[in-house]
Amino acid sequence: MYPPPIGPVDSSKVPRFAGFATFARLPRADEVAHADVAVVGVPFDAGVSYRPGARFGPAAVREGSRLLRPYHPGLDVSPFAAAQVADAGDIALNPFDIGEAIGTLQRAAAAFGERGTSLVTVGGDHTIALPLLRAAAERHGPVALLHFDAHLDTWDTYFGEPYTHGTPFRRAAEEGILDTAALCHVGTRGPLYGKQDLDTDERLGFGIVTSADVLHRGVPATVETLRERIGDRPLYVSVDIDVLDPAHAPGTGTPEAGGMTSRELLEILRGLAGSNLVGADVVEVAPAYDHAEITAIAAAHVAYDLVSLLAMRARP
Repeated sequence: MYPPPIGPVDSSKVPRFAGFATFARLPRADEVAHADVAVVGVPFDAGVSYRPGARFGPAAVREGSRLLRPYHPGLDVSPFAAAQVADAGDIALNPFDIGEAIGTLQRAAAAFGERGTSLVTVGGDHTIALPLLRAAAERHGPVALLHFDAHLDTWDTYFGEPYTHGTPFRRAAEEGILDTAALCHVGTRGPLYGKQDLDTDERLGFGIVTSADVLHRGVPATVETLRERIGDRPLYVSVDIDVLDPAHAPGTGTPEAGGMTSRELLEILRGLAGSNLVGADVVEVAPAYDHAEITAIAAAHVAYDLVSLLAMRARP
């Protein structure tokens, strides 16, 4: 048995604006004997096709998490008491070699899994989802995927390059690491290159719940649709912060009008309580385009909800 979890810094003794900027002021991974859930940063944005800057996302999300508190009323859980959660710092990747960076991250994520630690990864651009999915599939077999994003990210190449932030789920589907009976994009919107984008996506096995679908159907019906699709399969959740409307997340590389609200996204995530979640990421926070920490705070709350869902499953 592991000792009782060590929680975040007591804000009644150390002001929230002081101290080490770990996620939610949690202990570092080297300060605990074992982490059931680790928040890890991946400051990498060599795969972006438009505005760079997501390499600074992990630091911004940590700063945006300083006001998080230890009890989650929406899920009725104290995640940092239910499981040992720690901040595992950043995984440093080669910014000049995408192939090498993908391999480095896959090995690092697999090492966490071997120690029995579930990850909530903060990017970084969406390229990092591919190695994270590879590591999850090594441990659990092909995984179900809920992909929250304004975009499909199932394009083939950009400028002839197969590994970019717009291609990770195309590669994952081709590699057989996804359970093609349990895949869904959520929150997509905006113009495409052509109708063939949707046809290709459907052939890969993806369902689509657009941001307009969320508006018209409502959150409860959306959650029901997603839960029916994923069942009890091992589930990976990937959240591109641009799934939110730019009013809620301006600090991102490829913003699209007409997105979900932060309230809708958080409520959908909370609707996944009890699912077989095995890992998650939050990506594409680019703080240079943010203001008043709007995007960083939204991403921090998304990560907190994902941590809470994993913590609820970590210890019986």
